Amino acid sequence: MRFVIVTGLSGAGKTLAIRYLEDMGFFCIDNLPPMLMPKFAELCYQSQGKIEKIAIVIDVRGRGFFDELFESLDKMREAGFTYEIIFLDADDKVLISRYKESRRIHPLVKEGTILQGIREEREKLKKLKDCATHIIDTSNLHPKQLREVLESLVSEDNIKEGLIISIISFGFKHGTLLDADLLFDVRFLPNPFYIEELKHHSGKEPVIKEYLFMFPETQIFLAKLSDMLEFLIPYYIREGKKQLVIGIGCTGGMHRSVTIADAVYAMLRKQGHHVILEHRDINLKDE
Repeated sequence: MRFVIVTGLSGAGKTLAIRYLEDMGFFCIDNLPPMLMPKFAELCYQSQGKIEKIAIVIDVRGRGFFDELFESLDKMREAGFTYEIIFLDADDKVLISRYKESRRIHPLVKEGTILQGIREEREKLKKLKDCATHIIDTSNLHPKQLREVLESLVSEDNIKEGLIISIISFGFKHGTLLDADLLFDVRFLPNPFYIEELKHHSGKEPVIKEYLFMFPETQIFLAKLSDMLEFLIPYYIREGKKQLVIGIGCTGGMHRSVTIADAVYAMLRKQGHHVILEHRDINLKDE
């Protein structure tokens, strides 16, 4: 039985996530009181295979019930039920923008500011985020991209493999990457932005790749990075890690980090790993 708990910040995309999981064959319940979770898992287990994949949303809308979550998780473990937690997060500015667009009121502050609610919610969810199986930053994800990430996380192949590697390129000027396990700064490489005929191309295009791979330091860096990842990944798997997020950053997230992220993605795929690739800032101008 696959039991997935979807949680995270209000406005980070939980409603979309549970809708997508339902499309993927999950039996879904939104805003289940945590105290009912162990009993619900038992009922599903007794269904004799009729319900094999379950996804429930639990968040601060549960008010006082939410405080009983960790007690319920302990009961789940004691009863022998395994579960995984998918935590959806997003940048404060993005969350505020989404609230203003939807004209919704934050569930924790009926009369205060949206930012107050977000900060209070982050504090309430901190412990839960720390024990999450997967963390998805939806700040720059379109709905289709969120669906693709979820599909990668819940596919049967990923259950067998045990580790999903996310490669994310980004630009430091747009904010550092949230929740990266490994973060590499490639701003030491020559910047195509300062060459007029290259600046408007992205790192996915051959002209940028050819330019960057002209320099020995690019190839040396990738060789050393490959050696490091080849050393680290088996130990992450041994320790039971389910998701490894590798951030590749340059100034604007359009040229150098994109090319390097593509190269690392191709390298890890060739080695047989399950890898997700995302270019967070590729469509934002000016490196």
